[in-house]
Amino acid sequence: MSNHSLMGFSPALGWNSWNTFTWDINEQLIRDVADVFVTEGYLSSGYEYIVIDDCWSLKERDADGNLVADPAKFPSGMKALADYIHDKGLKFGMYSCVGTHTCAGYPGSFEHEFQDAALFAEWGVDYLKYDYCFKPRHISGELLYKRMSLALKNCGRDILFSACNWGEDNVYEWIRESGAHMYRSTGDIRDNWQSVKDLALSQLGKQSYTGSFCHNDMDMLIVGMYGGSNNDFIGTIGGCNDTEYKTHFSLWSMMGSPLMIGCDVRKANQATKDILLNPDLLAINQDAEARGAYRIKPEPQWFHTDDVFMLVKVLTDGDLAIGFFNLSDSQRELSLQFWDMGLPYAAGYSLSLYDCWEHKELGVFRERYAPVVGAHDCLVVRAKLVK
Repeated sequence: MSNHSLMGFSPALGWNSWNTFTWDINEQLIRDVADVFVTEGYLSSGYEYIVIDDCWSLKERDADGNLVADPAKFPSGMKALADYIHDKGLKFGMYSCVGTHTCAGYPGSFEHEFQDAALFAEWGVDYLKYDYCFKPRHISGELLYKRMSLALKNCGRDILFSACNWGEDNVYEWIRESGAHMYRSTGDIRDNWQSVKDLALSQLGKQSYTGSFCHNDMDMLIVGMYGGSNNDFIGTIGGCNDTEYKTHFSLWSMMGSPLMIGCDVRKANQATKDILLNPDLLAINQDAEARGAYRIKPEPQWFHTDDVFMLVKVLTDGDLAIGFFNLSDSQRELSLQFWDMGLPYAAGYSLSLYDCWEHKELGVFRERYAPVVGAHDCLVVRAKLVK
């Protein structure tokens, strides 16, 4: 999808350095991740962006006002690193900020937007994550995102614009027309179950605010981290279990979020790879029409808590992706009435269900389907109409 008209067409798939490594990054790490993307099947599964987050530059710009890559961390320079990544068939992403400084206190792009966009283009950057720290108080954030969007669209290179204002300033109302290809709608994710649950619940009902060329980014993935961050806020102990990571990945996939891996892929175990490389979930996330998923609450009435729900995503080929989510702490039966998805009994159709995690047919059902789902677990099916 290198041609300009398709950049940002579907949610971005890739890896970002922040969740595991924060400040502790260098060019060898980034090269190693690129190597693993090719050898372990991430690239062939559709993951293409390798993104360096905050802490990559020196603390001061040079005499000409240009950002300078930290020579201790990136001795070969960013152009050489971009070339290495491109040679692998991957794309290269970087990070800046609307403010005077980044969140970690490095120079931001405020009033350097066009200069920085030109430099990123010169280096071979394909993706820019643009954060929201240290914004001058009396300047509109909306205006600053429009400013960088204009700079990127005129820098001479296709650069995907990942806006990251954490859902502030009623971002849903103006981000699409600003030119961003994706936008953060949440605060920072943490490597624990409560964080996953809170972020997912915060975006239910926002399904109309995502679509081709402007995707609702619920933040980077924590799948496979197991408490492996070097940052206490993100989580340095425990993390989630594989069931919780599977549910996290299912929610993000169903809700159309970009899927930016946050774990150390060099050390990913088989369970982690089985989640991240699940072709059935990736196909749902990357469906061409990029429709948001709507929520159905299960019957009977006394289950009407926010912790238990179904998500339904309309797919391009007429199928429905249906996720049964039990975020509660005990096993539940989730009863889905097909009526609620627009399929009355009188129509004479049934649904043939395919389990996207077990990769097997579940059978043909008429009128309702009521699986039992364990605590913190989910079932994702692809449903096909059959006469």
